[in-house]
Amino acid sequence: MIEVVATDEVGVDVASIERVLAWAAGRLDVRSASVGVMVVGPERMARINHEHRGIDRATDVLAFPLDGQEDLDGWPAEGPPPELGDVVICPDAADEPLTTLAIHGLL
Repeated sequence: MIEVVATDEVGVDVASIERVLAWAAGRLDVRSASVGVMVVGPERMARINHEHRGIDRATDVLAFPLDGQEDLDGWPAEGPPPELGDVVICPDAADEPLTTLAIHGLL
C-alpha cells in the first residue's frame, strides 16, 4: 500500500495529489511506501528554497528524497514501509498542474 500524507497551507484540495501520487508509485512498481506532500505559499517556499538551495525566491516544486530505488529493491517485507521522502509544492510559483508537479517531485 502506498501512503500519501498531504498537508495544505493555502486552500488547495490535496485529494487529487494524493490519488495521483499513489497511482504513479504503483506504476513505478512501488507496492509499499510512504511519501509526504506539503502545499505552501510563496513566502514559505522561498524560505525552504533558501535554506536548502541558497536561492531567495519561491519555486514551483522541491523534492527531498529519503529511501531510493536501491533501498526499495532489498526492503524487508516485515517492518515499516520505506519512506520515499517529501515533496513541497507552491501553487503561486507553478506553471504546471499541481498533480504534474507532485509526480515530478516523486520521480
